[in-house]
Amino acid sequence: MAKDWLKGVKSAYDTVIIGSGLAGLTAANMLARFGHRVLVLEHHYNLGGLATWFKRKGGHIMDISLHGFPIGMIKTCRKYWSKEIADSIIRLRNIRFDNPQFAFGTTFDKEDFTNLMRERFGILKETIDEFFETVRAMNFYDDVKMTTRELFEKFFPGRTDVHRLLMEPITYANGSTLDDPAITYGIVFSNFMDKGVYTFQGGTNELIRKMKKELQKNGVDIRTHCLVEKVLVEDKQVTGVRVNGREIPAKAVLSNSNILNTIEKLTGEEHFSKEFIQEVRDVRLNDSSCQVYIGIKKGEKIDNVGDLLFTSQKEEFDSEELLDFHTTSRTFSFYYPEIRPGHNQYSIVASTNARFKDWAYLSEEEYQAKKDELIERTLEALERYVPGVRAKIDHVEASTPKTFKRYTTHPGGVSFGTKFEGLKVSRELPNQIAGLFHAGSVGIIMSGWLGAANYGVIVANEVDKFVSSLSKAKLEPVNV
Repeated sequence: MAKDWLKGVKSAYDTVIIGSGLAGLTAANMLARFGHRVLVLEHHYNLGGLATWFKRKGGHIMDISLHGFPIGMIKTCRKYWSKEIADSIIRLRNIRFDNPQFAFGTTFDKEDFTNLMRERFGILKETIDEFFETVRAMNFYDDVKMTTRELFEKFFPGRTDVHRLLMEPITYANGSTLDDPAITYGIVFSNFMDKGVYTFQGGTNELIRKMKKELQKNGVDIRTHCLVEKVLVEDKQVTGVRVNGREIPAKAVLSNSNILNTIEKLTGEEHFSKEFIQEVRDVRLNDSSCQVYIGIKKGEKIDNVGDLLFTSQKEEFDSEELLDFHTTSRTFSFYYPEIRPGHNQYSIVASTNARFKDWAYLSEEEYQAKKDELIERTLEALERYVPGVRAKIDHVEASTPKTFKRYTTHPGGVSFGTKFEGLKVSRELPNQIAGLFHAGSVGIIMSGWLGAANYGVIVANEVDKFVSSLSKAKLEPVNV
Protein backbone atom coordinates (compact mmCIF):
# COMPACT_ATOMS: atom_id res chain seq x y z
CA MET A 1 0.00 0.00 0.00
CA ALA A 2 2.87 2.39 0.79
CA LYS A 3 4.14 2.12 -2.79
CA ASP A 4 0.71 2.24 -4.43
CA TRP A 5 0.04 5.79 -3.28
CA LEU A 6 2.90 7.05 -5.49
CA LYS A 7 1.15 6.12 -8.73
CA GLY A 8 0.07 9.24 -10.60
CA VAL A 9 1.34 11.70 -7.97
CA LYS A 10 2.36 14.98 -9.61
CA SER A 11 5.84 16.42 -9.19
CA ALA A 12 4.36 19.50 -7.45
CA TYR A 13 1.04 20.99 -6.34
CA ASP A 14 -0.34 24.44 -5.70
CA THR A 15 -1.79 23.27 -2.37
CA VAL A 16 -1.36 20.17 -0.25
CA ILE A 17 -4.12 19.58 2.29
CA ILE A 18 -3.26 17.50 5.34
CA GLY A 19 -6.30 15.61 6.59
CA SER A 20 -9.74 15.07 5.12
CA GLY A 21 -12.15 16.41 7.71
CA LEU A 22 -15.00 18.54 6.42
CA ALA A 23 -12.88 21.70 6.62
CA GLY A 24 -10.10 20.14 4.55
CA LEU A 25 -12.43 18.59 1.98
CA THR A 26 -14.47 21.78 1.53
CA ALA A 27 -11.30 23.83 1.09
CA ALA A 28 -9.99 21.28 -1.41
CA ASN A 29 -13.15 21.46 -3.48
CA MET A 30 -13.13 25.25 -3.58
CA LEU A 31 -9.44 25.49 -4.49
CA ALA A 32 -9.90 22.96 -7.28
CA ARG A 33 -12.82 25.00 -8.62
CA PHE A 34 -10.53 28.03 -8.58
CA GLY A 35 -8.21 26.12 -10.91
CA HIS A 36 -5.48 25.11 -8.47
CA ARG A 37 -3.71 21.75 -8.40
CA VAL A 38 -4.75 20.20 -5.08
CA LEU A 39 -3.52 17.11 -3.25
CA VAL A 40 -5.41 15.74 -0.21
CA LEU A 41 -3.41 13.44 2.08
CA GLU A 42 -5.33 11.31 4.61
CA HIS A 43 -3.60 8.80 6.87
CA HIS A 44 -6.81 6.79 7.48
CA TYR A 45 -8.48 4.55 4.88
CA ASN A 46 -11.71 6.58 5.05
CA LEU A 47 -12.18 10.26 4.31
CA GLY A 48 -14.16 12.56 6.59
CA GLY A 49 -12.15 12.90 9.80
CA LEU A 50 -14.72 12.71 12.59
CA ALA A 51 -17.48 12.87 9.98
CA THR A 52 -17.00 9.28 8.94
CA TRP A 53 -18.34 5.76 9.44
CA PHE A 54 -17.41 2.10 9.70
CA LYS A 55 -19.01 -1.21 8.68
CA ARG A 56 -19.53 -4.39 10.71
CA LYS A 57 -20.89 -7.89 10.15
CA GLY A 58 -24.64 -8.11 9.86
CA GLY A 59 -24.77 -5.23 7.40
CA HIS A 60 -24.31 -2.55 10.06
CA ILE A 61 -23.04 0.88 9.02
CA MET A 62 -22.19 3.03 12.03
CA ASP A 63 -21.80 6.81 11.81
CA ILE A 64 -19.17 8.51 13.95
CA SER A 65 -20.22 11.66 15.84
CA LEU A 66 -23.63 13.18 16.51
CA HIS A 67 -25.93 13.14 13.48
CA GLY A 68 -27.34 16.66 13.69
CA PHE A 69 -26.42 20.06 12.27
CA PRO A 70 -28.17 23.41 11.50
CA ILE A 71 -30.03 24.31 8.32
CA GLY A 72 -27.05 26.40 7.21
CA MET A 73 -25.44 23.15 6.05
CA ILE A 74 -27.87 23.10 3.11
CA LYS A 75 -26.69 26.49 1.85
CA THR A 76 -23.03 25.60 2.42
CA CYS A 77 -23.35 22.31 0.53
CA ARG A 78 -25.33 23.84 -2.33
CA LYS A 79 -22.86 26.69 -2.80
CA TYR A 80 -19.55 24.93 -2.19
CA TRP A 81 -20.36 21.31 -3.05
CA SER A 82 -23.34 20.31 -5.21
CA LYS A 83 -27.11 20.46 -5.44
CA GLU A 84 -27.19 16.66 -5.12
CA ILE A 85 -25.50 16.81 -1.72
CA ALA A 86 -27.64 19.72 -0.51
CA ASP A 87 -30.84 17.97 -1.58
CA SER A 88 -29.97 14.95 0.57
CA ILE A 89 -30.15 16.97 3.79
CA ILE A 90 -33.37 16.37 5.73
CA ARG A 91 -34.85 17.72 8.93
CA LEU A 92 -35.06 15.82 12.23
CA ARG A 93 -38.28 16.86 13.97
CA ASN A 94 -38.32 14.85 17.18
CA ILE A 95 -35.63 16.02 19.61
CA ARG A 96 -36.28 14.74 23.12
CA PHE A 97 -35.14 15.77 26.59
CA ASP A 98 -35.52 13.56 29.66
CA ASN A 99 -33.98 14.60 32.98
CA PRO A 100 -35.15 15.31 36.56
CA GLN A 101 -36.04 18.91 35.69
CA PHE A 102 -38.16 18.32 32.57
CA ALA A 103 -39.15 15.77 29.94
CA PHE A 104 -40.65 16.56 26.52
CA GLY A 105 -40.10 16.52 22.77
CA THR A 106 -39.34 19.56 20.62
CA THR A 107 -38.69 20.50 17.02
CA PHE A 108 -35.69 22.47 18.34
CA ASP A 109 -36.35 25.77 16.62
CA LYS A 110 -37.02 29.31 17.80
CA GLU A 111 -40.81 29.12 17.58
CA ASP A 112 -41.06 25.89 19.55
CA PHE A 113 -38.45 26.97 22.10
CA THR A 114 -40.31 30.25 22.63
CA ASN A 115 -43.55 28.38 23.29
CA LEU A 116 -41.82 25.92 25.63
CA MET A 117 -40.13 28.67 27.63
CA ARG A 118 -43.40 30.58 27.95
CA GLU A 119 -45.79 27.71 28.70
CA ARG A 120 -43.60 25.22 30.59
CA PHE A 121 -41.06 27.53 32.20
CA GLY A 122 -43.15 30.67 32.66
CA ILE A 123 -40.70 33.08 31.02
CA LEU A 124 -42.05 36.37 29.67
CA LYS A 125 -42.09 36.59 25.88
CA GLU A 126 -40.27 39.94 25.99
CA THR A 127 -37.38 38.31 27.87
CA ILE A 128 -37.26 35.39 25.47
CA ASP A 129 -37.28 37.68 22.43
CA GLU A 130 -34.49 39.84 23.85
CA PHE A 131 -32.40 36.74 24.60
CA PHE A 132 -32.78 35.43 21.06
CA GLU A 133 -31.94 38.86 19.61
CA THR A 134 -28.80 39.01 21.76
CA VAL A 135 -27.43 35.62 20.71
CA ARG A 136 -28.34 36.14 17.06
CA ALA A 137 -26.37 39.40 17.05
CA MET A 138 -23.19 37.63 18.20
CA ASN A 139 -20.58 37.65 15.46
CA PHE A 140 -17.55 35.58 14.53
CA TYR A 141 -15.30 38.64 14.92
CA ASP A 142 -16.78 39.91 18.21
CA ASP A 143 -14.55 40.22 21.27
CA VAL A 144 -17.15 39.32 23.89
CA LYS A 145 -15.91 38.95 27.48
CA MET A 146 -19.23 37.71 28.88
CA THR A 147 -19.36 33.98 29.69
CA THR A 148 -22.32 31.78 28.84
CA ARG A 149 -23.09 31.50 32.56
CA GLU A 150 -23.24 35.29 32.82
CA LEU A 151 -25.42 35.45 29.71
CA PHE A 152 -27.92 32.99 31.20
CA GLU A 153 -27.95 34.72 34.58
CA LYS A 154 -28.61 38.06 32.90
CA PHE A 155 -31.78 36.81 31.22
CA PHE A 156 -32.85 33.87 33.40
CA PRO A 157 -31.36 34.42 36.88
CA GLY A 158 -31.40 31.32 39.06
CA ARG A 159 -33.32 29.27 36.48
CA THR A 160 -31.10 26.22 36.25
CA ASP A 161 -33.86 24.39 34.38
CA VAL A 162 -33.81 26.99 31.59
CA HIS A 163 -30.01 27.00 31.61
CA ARG A 164 -30.09 23.23 31.07
CA LEU A 165 -32.60 23.45 28.24
CA LEU A 166 -30.48 26.02 26.43
CA MET A 167 -27.03 24.61 27.17
CA GLU A 168 -27.07 20.83 27.27
CA PRO A 169 -27.51 20.13 23.52
CA ILE A 170 -24.82 22.66 22.60
CA THR A 171 -22.34 21.08 25.00
CA TYR A 172 -22.83 17.78 23.19
CA ALA A 173 -22.43 19.57 19.86
CA ASN A 174 -19.20 21.48 20.53
CA GLY A 175 -17.93 20.74 24.04
CA SER A 176 -18.53 24.25 25.39
CA THR A 177 -19.16 24.92 29.08
CA LEU A 178 -20.96 27.58 31.07
CA ASP A 179 -17.65 29.32 31.72
CA ASP A 180 -16.56 29.61 28.08
CA PRO A 181 -17.15 32.92 26.23
CA ALA A 182 -20.82 33.44 25.44
CA ILE A 183 -19.97 33.87 21.75
CA THR A 184 -18.96 30.20 21.57
CA TYR A 185 -22.46 29.32 22.68
CA GLY A 186 -24.49 32.05 20.99
CA ILE A 187 -23.38 31.53 17.39
CA VAL A 188 -23.93 27.77 17.47
CA PHE A 189 -27.25 27.98 19.32
CA SER A 190 -28.68 30.68 17.04
CA ASN A 191 -27.72 28.58 13.99
CA PHE A 192 -29.87 25.71 15.28
CA MET A 193 -32.68 28.05 16.29
CA ASP A 194 -33.02 29.22 12.71
CA LYS A 195 -34.88 26.14 11.47
CA GLY A 196 -34.02 23.22 13.77
CA VAL A 197 -31.80 20.15 13.39
CA TYR A 198 -30.90 18.41 10.12
CA THR A 199 -29.05 15.29 9.05
CA PHE A 200 -27.81 13.65 5.86
CA GLN A 201 -30.21 11.12 4.39
CA GLY A 202 -28.21 8.08 3.39
CA GLY A 203 -25.77 8.44 6.29
CA THR A 204 -22.24 9.75 6.50
CA ASN A 205 -20.94 7.10 4.12
CA GLU A 206 -23.19 8.46 1.36
CA LEU A 207 -22.21 12.05 2.15
CA ILE A 208 -18.50 11.30 1.88
CA ARG A 209 -19.04 9.16 -1.24
CA LYS A 210 -20.76 12.09 -2.95
CA MET A 211 -18.11 14.54 -1.76
CA LYS A 212 -15.33 12.29 -3.08
CA LYS A 213 -17.11 12.07 -6.44
CA GLU A 214 -17.34 15.87 -6.60
CA LEU A 215 -13.69 16.31 -5.62
CA GLN A 216 -12.51 13.90 -8.29
CA LYS A 217 -14.73 15.57 -10.90
CA ASN A 218 -13.02 18.86 -10.07
CA GLY A 219 -9.55 17.32 -10.37
CA VAL A 220 -8.54 16.94 -6.70
CA ASP A 221 -5.87 14.28 -6.17
CA ILE A 222 -6.92 12.21 -3.12
CA ARG A 223 -4.54 9.81 -1.35
CA THR A 224 -5.37 7.69 1.70
CA HIS A 225 -2.99 5.70 3.95
CA CYS A 226 -0.69 8.73 3.74
CA LEU A 227 0.56 10.03 7.08
CA VAL A 228 2.30 13.37 6.62
CA GLU A 229 5.56 13.41 8.55
CA LYS A 230 6.63 17.01 8.10
CA VAL A 231 5.66 20.38 6.66
CA LEU A 232 8.75 21.60 4.81
CA VAL A 233 9.80 25.19 5.48
CA GLU A 234 12.66 27.32 4.13
CA ASP A 235 13.25 30.97 5.01
CA LYS A 236 9.86 31.32 6.70
CA GLN A 237 8.01 29.98 3.66
CA VAL A 238 6.37 26.62 2.99
CA THR A 239 8.00 24.50 0.29
CA GLY A 240 5.94 21.31 0.60
CA VAL A 241 5.47 18.23 2.76
CA ARG A 242 7.18 14.95 3.46
CA VAL A 243 4.82 11.98 3.39
CA ASN A 244 5.60 8.27 3.55
CA GLY A 245 9.26 9.19 3.11
CA ARG A 246 8.75 11.25 -0.06
CA GLU A 247 8.92 15.04 -0.41
CA ILE A 248 6.09 16.69 -2.35
CA PRO A 249 6.72 20.34 -3.36
CA ALA A 250 3.80 22.78 -2.91
CA LYS A 251 3.21 26.52 -2.91
CA ALA A 252 0.89 26.27 0.09
CA VAL A 253 0.01 23.75 2.77
CA LEU A 254 -3.38 23.74 4.48
CA SER A 255 -3.44 21.60 7.60
CA ASN A 256 -6.74 20.05 8.66
CA SER A 257 -4.92 18.40 11.55
CA ASN A 258 -5.28 19.66 15.13
CA ILE A 259 -3.73 23.13 15.45
CA LEU A 260 -1.25 22.06 18.16
CA ASN A 261 -0.21 19.01 16.18
CA THR A 262 0.22 21.24 13.11
CA ILE A 263 2.60 23.61 14.89
CA GLU A 264 4.49 21.39 17.31
CA LYS A 265 4.87 18.15 15.34
CA LEU A 266 4.23 18.71 11.65
CA THR A 267 6.01 22.07 11.33
CA GLY A 268 8.28 22.51 14.35
CA GLU A 269 8.39 25.31 16.91
CA GLU A 270 11.79 26.50 15.61
CA HIS A 271 10.07 28.09 12.61
CA PHE A 272 7.84 30.40 14.68
CA SER A 273 8.52 33.50 16.78
CA LYS A 274 8.94 33.06 20.53
CA GLU A 275 5.94 35.30 21.15
CA PHE A 276 3.75 33.16 18.92
CA ILE A 277 4.88 29.93 20.55
CA GLN A 278 3.91 31.38 23.92
CA GLU A 279 0.42 31.97 22.55
CA VAL A 280 0.39 28.40 21.27
CA ARG A 281 1.28 27.08 24.72
CA ASP A 282 -1.66 28.96 26.18
CA VAL A 283 -4.10 27.17 23.87
CA ARG A 284 -6.27 24.72 25.81
CA LEU A 285 -7.50 21.57 24.17
CA ASN A 286 -11.20 20.92 24.38
CA ASP A 287 -12.68 17.66 25.53
CA SER A 288 -13.16 14.34 23.82
CA SER A 289 -15.96 11.79 23.63
CA CYS A 290 -16.94 8.20 24.16
CA GLN A 291 -19.43 6.52 21.87
CA VAL A 292 -21.27 3.21 21.98
CA TYR A 293 -22.41 1.80 18.63
CA ILE A 294 -25.44 -0.49 18.73
CA GLY A 295 -26.64 -2.54 15.76
CA ILE A 296 -30.15 -4.02 15.65
CA LYS A 297 -30.65 -7.44 14.03
CA LYS A 298 -32.07 -7.60 10.51
CA GLY A 299 -35.83 -8.06 10.67
CA GLU A 300 -36.08 -6.51 14.14
CA LYS A 301 -37.70 -3.12 14.69
CA ILE A 302 -37.69 -0.50 17.42
CA ASP A 303 -40.37 2.08 18.09
CA ASN A 304 -39.66 5.69 17.17
CA VAL A 305 -38.62 7.25 20.48
CA GLY A 306 -37.08 10.35 18.92
CA ASP A 307 -34.25 11.21 16.55
CA LEU A 308 -31.99 12.69 19.22
CA LEU A 309 -32.54 11.96 22.90
CA PHE A 310 -30.72 14.00 25.54
CA THR A 311 -31.04 12.05 28.78
CA SER A 312 -29.62 12.45 32.27
CA GLN A 313 -30.34 11.52 35.87
CA LYS A 314 -28.35 14.47 37.23
CA GLU A 315 -30.53 16.89 39.23
CA GLU A 316 -29.13 19.96 37.46
CA PHE A 317 -26.90 20.62 34.45
CA ASP A 318 -23.23 20.29 35.37
CA SER A 319 -20.44 20.66 32.79
CA GLU A 320 -18.05 18.63 34.93
CA GLU A 321 -20.54 15.81 35.49
CA LEU A 322 -20.93 15.44 31.72
CA LEU A 323 -17.21 14.61 31.52
CA ASP A 324 -17.13 12.14 34.39
CA PHE A 325 -16.67 8.47 33.52
CA HIS A 326 -19.75 7.58 35.56
CA THR A 327 -21.92 10.30 34.03
CA THR A 328 -25.61 9.56 33.57
CA SER A 329 -25.79 12.27 30.88
CA ARG A 330 -25.68 11.02 27.31
CA THR A 331 -27.17 11.54 23.87
CA PHE A 332 -28.78 8.75 21.88
CA SER A 333 -28.81 9.19 18.10
CA PHE A 334 -31.40 6.87 16.54
CA TYR A 335 -30.95 5.79 12.93
CA TYR A 336 -34.26 4.56 11.53
CA PRO A 337 -34.56 2.96 8.05
CA GLU A 338 -35.68 6.28 6.53
CA ILE A 339 -32.30 7.78 7.43
CA ARG A 340 -30.64 5.19 5.18
CA PRO A 341 -33.26 4.33 2.52
CA GLY A 342 -32.86 0.79 1.24
CA HIS A 343 -30.75 -0.25 4.20
CA ASN A 344 -33.80 -1.42 6.18
CA GLN A 345 -31.94 -1.60 9.48
CA TYR A 346 -31.91 0.26 12.76
CA SER A 347 -28.85 1.40 14.65
CA ILE A 348 -28.22 3.60 17.69
CA VAL A 349 -25.18 5.63 18.67
CA ALA A 350 -24.82 6.78 22.29
CA SER A 351 -22.46 9.70 22.94
CA THR A 352 -20.94 11.01 26.16
CA ASN A 353 -18.39 13.77 26.61
CA ALA A 354 -15.15 12.51 28.16
CA ARG A 355 -11.64 13.30 29.41
CA PHE A 356 -8.63 11.75 27.73
CA LYS A 357 -6.79 11.32 31.05
CA ASP A 358 -9.53 8.99 32.33
CA TRP A 359 -8.65 6.51 29.57
CA ALA A 360 -5.08 7.14 28.48
CA TYR A 361 -3.09 5.51 31.25
CA LEU A 362 -4.99 2.29 31.87
CA SER A 363 -3.47 -1.13 31.36
CA GLU A 364 -4.87 -3.11 28.44
CA GLU A 365 -6.91 -5.19 30.87
CA GLU A 366 -8.25 -2.14 32.73
CA TYR A 367 -9.03 -0.40 29.44
CA GLN A 368 -11.13 -3.30 28.15
CA ALA A 369 -12.94 -3.63 31.48
CA LYS A 370 -13.76 0.07 31.43
CA LYS A 371 -15.10 -0.16 27.86
CA ASP A 372 -17.27 -3.10 28.89
CA GLU A 373 -18.61 -1.05 31.81
CA LEU A 374 -19.33 1.88 29.47
CA ILE A 375 -21.32 -0.43 27.19
CA GLU A 376 -23.26 -1.95 30.08
CA ARG A 377 -24.23 1.41 31.59
CA THR A 378 -25.27 2.63 28.13
CA LEU A 379 -27.52 -0.39 27.54
CA GLU A 380 -29.09 0.04 30.98
CA ALA A 381 -29.93 3.65 30.10
CA LEU A 382 -31.26 2.67 26.66
CA GLU A 383 -33.59 0.01 28.09
CA ARG A 384 -35.61 2.74 29.81
CA TYR A 385 -36.64 4.02 26.39
CA VAL A 386 -36.51 0.83 24.30
CA PRO A 387 -37.68 -2.00 26.59
CA GLY A 388 -36.28 -5.41 25.64
CA VAL A 389 -33.69 -3.87 23.32
CA ARG A 390 -30.92 -6.26 24.39
CA ALA A 391 -32.68 -9.18 22.70
CA LYS A 392 -32.73 -7.21 19.42
CA ILE A 393 -29.02 -6.31 19.39
CA ASP A 394 -26.51 -8.32 17.40
CA HIS A 395 -23.58 -5.90 17.50
CA VAL A 396 -22.25 -3.48 20.12
CA GLU A 397 -18.86 -1.83 20.58
CA ALA A 398 -17.42 1.32 22.12
CA SER A 399 -14.93 4.03 21.20
CA THR A 400 -13.03 6.22 23.66
CA PRO A 401 -10.75 9.27 23.52
CA LYS A 402 -7.90 6.83 22.81
CA THR A 403 -9.81 5.55 19.79
CA PHE A 404 -10.26 9.08 18.45
CA LYS A 405 -6.58 9.84 18.99
CA ARG A 406 -5.55 6.73 17.05
CA TYR A 407 -7.74 7.53 14.04
CA THR A 408 -7.39 11.33 13.93
CA THR A 409 -3.90 11.84 15.50
CA HIS A 410 -5.45 14.67 17.54
CA PRO A 411 -3.64 15.12 20.87
CA GLY A 412 -5.88 13.95 23.67
CA GLY A 413 -8.24 12.48 21.09
CA VAL A 414 -10.10 15.78 21.17
CA SER A 415 -13.48 15.72 19.44
CA PHE A 416 -14.08 19.47 19.69
CA GLY A 417 -10.69 21.00 18.86
CA THR A 418 -9.56 23.79 21.17
CA LYS A 419 -10.95 26.38 23.49
CA PHE A 420 -11.64 29.87 22.16
CA GLU A 421 -8.00 31.07 22.04
CA GLY A 422 -7.15 28.41 19.44
CA LEU A 423 -8.98 30.35 16.74
CA LYS A 424 -6.56 33.30 16.93
CA VAL A 425 -3.55 31.00 16.69
CA SER A 426 -5.07 29.21 13.71
CA ARG A 427 -5.73 32.49 11.90
CA GLU A 428 -2.20 33.76 12.62
CA LEU A 429 -0.31 30.85 10.99
CA PRO A 430 0.23 32.41 7.52
CA ASN A 431 1.63 35.56 9.14
CA GLN A 432 4.28 33.39 10.79
CA ILE A 433 5.09 31.17 7.82
CA ALA A 434 4.11 32.22 4.31
CA GLY A 435 1.93 29.60 2.69
CA LEU A 436 1.02 27.72 5.88
CA PHE A 437 -2.70 27.67 6.64
CA HIS A 438 -4.97 25.83 9.04
CA ALA A 439 -8.65 24.93 8.98
CA GLY A 440 -10.32 22.67 11.49
CA SER A 441 -12.02 22.55 14.84
CA VAL A 442 -10.73 25.57 16.76
CA GLY A 443 -12.28 27.98 19.19
CA ILE A 444 -15.44 25.87 19.58
CA ILE A 445 -17.22 28.09 17.03
CA MET A 446 -15.50 26.24 14.20
CA SER A 447 -16.67 22.90 15.51
CA GLY A 448 -19.30 20.50 14.30
CA TRP A 449 -20.10 19.78 10.67
CA LEU A 450 -21.29 23.25 9.66
CA GLY A 451 -18.58 25.13 11.54
CA ALA A 452 -15.83 22.98 10.06
CA ALA A 453 -17.13 23.26 6.49
CA ASN A 454 -17.54 27.03 6.74
CA TYR A 455 -14.05 27.46 8.17
CA GLY A 456 -12.78 25.51 5.18
CA VAL A 457 -14.51 28.08 2.94
CA ILE A 458 -12.92 31.02 4.79
CA VAL A 459 -9.41 29.59 4.64
CA ALA A 460 -9.72 28.38 1.02
CA ASN A 461 -10.28 31.98 -0.07
CA GLU A 462 -7.10 33.03 1.76
CA VAL A 463 -5.09 30.18 0.20
CA ASP A 464 -6.38 31.16 -3.24
CA LYS A 465 -5.23 34.76 -2.76
CA PHE A 466 -1.80 33.61 -1.60
CA VAL A 467 -1.19 31.09 -4.40
CA SER A 468 -2.54 33.51 -7.01
CA SER A 469 -0.22 36.25 -5.73
CA LEU A 470 2.79 33.94 -6.19
CA SER A 471 1.79 33.20 -9.78
CA LYS A 472 1.22 36.90 -10.48
CA ALA A 473 4.57 37.84 -9.00
CA LYS A 474 6.34 35.47 -11.41
CA LEU A 475 4.60 37.08 -14.36
CA GLU A 476 5.31 40.69 -13.41
CA PRO A 477 8.53 42.21 -14.86
CA VAL A 478 11.22 43.10 -12.36
CA ASN A 479 12.70 46.62 -12.59
CA VAL A 480 16.48 46.62 -12.41
